[in-house]
Amino acid sequence: MAMRAVVIESYGGPEVLQVAEVPLPEPAPDEVLVRVHATAVNRADLLQRRGRYPAPGPRPAFEIPGLEFAGVVERVGARVADVRPGERVMGILPGGGYAEYVATPAGMLLPVPEALSLEEAAAVPEVFLTAYDALFRQAGLRIGEAVLVHAGGSGVGTAATQLARAAGADVFTTVGSPEKALRSQALGAQLALVRERDDWVAAVREATGGRGADVVLELVGGAHLARDLEALAVGGRVVVIGTMGGAEATLPLSALMARRARVVGTVLRARSREEKVALTQEFRRTALALLARGVLRPVVDRTFPLAQAGEAHRYMEANRNFGKVVLTVRP
Repeated sequence: MAMRAVVIESYGGPEVLQVAEVPLPEPAPDEVLVRVHATAVNRADLLQRRGRYPAPGPRPAFEIPGLEFAGVVERVGARVADVRPGERVMGILPGGGYAEYVATPAGMLLPVPEALSLEEAAAVPEVFLTAYDALFRQAGLRIGEAVLVHAGGSGVGTAATQLARAAGADVFTTVGSPEKALRSQALGAQLALVRERDDWVAAVREATGGRGADVVLELVGGAHLARDLEALAVGGRVVVIGTMGGAEATLPLSALMARRARVVGTVLRARSREEKVALTQEFRRTALALLARGVLRPVVDRTFPLAQAGEAHRYMEANRNFGKVVLTVRP
C-alpha cells in the first residue's frame, strides 16, 4: 500500500519539497500506525531541506521531513496493550511527519485533550517537549526564579513562556518586532523586548533588581551567548537550544566563572528512543493536564495544506510567524 508524503529528493530551497507516493509504514510489534491529520513546521525542517540537519541514521529511500504529528490510531502492533484504534494521539518523531501515516513507538504517544482540535494538537509535541526539557530537566527551573526566553515568538518560545509562568517563574522575552512583543506579553511575559532595538541585558537586570535572570533559553545563538552571561544571575544557567543567529560564539570565561554559571547545550531529535519515551511520559504525568485545562495552549499562527509545504517553509524563513505553522494533512 502507498500513501502521500512530502519528500526531499534533493537539497535546496522550498521548491525541492514535492508530494509523492511512498510506501505505507509498517508498525513494529511495539509501535502504532497513526493516520495523520496534521503536522507542523520546525526550524529543523528548514535545515534538513537544505541538507544541514539530517535525520538520525542512514538516509532512507524517501526522505520525509516532519518532527511531530497529531492524528488517529489506525492499528497497533502485537505487543501494544494500552492504545486502541480510534484514539486521538500526538507525538514527536525523528522525521517523517509530512505524511498521511506514521509508525511510532507506543510510549512516545500523548493523548490529545478533548479541548484541542487535531490541528492545534499538531502544534504541541515538539515545542512543548523541547521547552519542558530545557526548563526543568536541563536548567532545573525553580518557583520564583526569573527566565529570559530568546525568540519568544517562536514555537519553542511561546511554549517556554507559558510553561515557565505556570511554574511560578518571572518571564522576560526577546522578539523580532513590536507586534510580537505585544503578543508575547499577552501570552504571559512580564516584559517583552525587541531584540534589535532594546538593550535587553539592561532591561532584564533592572526588572530583577540588578540580580539578572536565573535561566536563559538561547534559541538565537551566535553573539547572543556573551550577552546572555551579562544578563545572568550568579548561579544562573544558559540552555542553548537553537542557533538561528549563528553556530559560533566567543564566550568570556571570566564572566562565566564570576557568575558560577552553567552553559548547557541540548538537542532532542538525536536522542535515543528510550530517552524520548521517558521525556514524553514525564510530560504526560506533569504537564498534559495543564493543556487539558487551558492553562497551556498551543499557539497556531497559520495553517497550510500539506501540498503547500514549500510555501509554509517560505513563510517561516521570513520570520513572519508568531507560534507554530501547521500543515493539514487531512481536512
